[in-house]
Amino acid sequence: MTPLDFDPIERAEILWERRWGAGSAHTTMAAATSVMRVQQLLVAAFDALAARHGLTFARYEALVLLAFSREGQLSMSRIGERLMVHPTSATNIVQRLAASGFVERLPNPTDGRGTLARITPSGVAAMEAVTAALDEADFGLDALTSAQVETLTSLLRHVRVAAGDFRDEPAALLPEAQ
Repeated sequence: MTPLDFDPIERAEILWERRWGAGSAHTTMAAATSVMRVQQLLVAAFDALAARHGLTFARYEALVLLAFSREGQLSMSRIGERLMVHPTSATNIVQRLAASGFVERLPNPTDGRGTLARITPSGVAAMEAVTAALDEADFGLDALTSAQVETLTSLLRHVRVAAGDFRDEPAALLPEAQ
């Protein structure tokens, strides 16, 4: 990717203020647009790292989700809910993972019409390889100090709570790893 000769968000903020005035939401527009721009940059970088292991970042996320589940398997509806994607997208992700041998699709014993996705040993290996690559790249946030990352995470948590992403209650204790 070739860097632009200017900051498009800074330019948009200036033009926004010119058009709608100093009292307009130009500052919050710039902040929100910055978050979205960083998300696009991070996903592009994560996809490039994941591609080295036959994955996209979305498929990697599904593998992590399965690996974190108690039994290494989840229903399609649970995958869609946790990844915040449409059920059709969750099904597509799982179908592509299954075609690569990273998951297997099983009938859901509690829902005769449903399907479970279970991570396979090759899925675990691919997920671990991408995780190592993301960790080595500091998840694309190596331009920030540890304190800045903590502040960013805290600030974005407030936005997520206000948007209803989750209930703002003390974290549930996780059962000990088995």
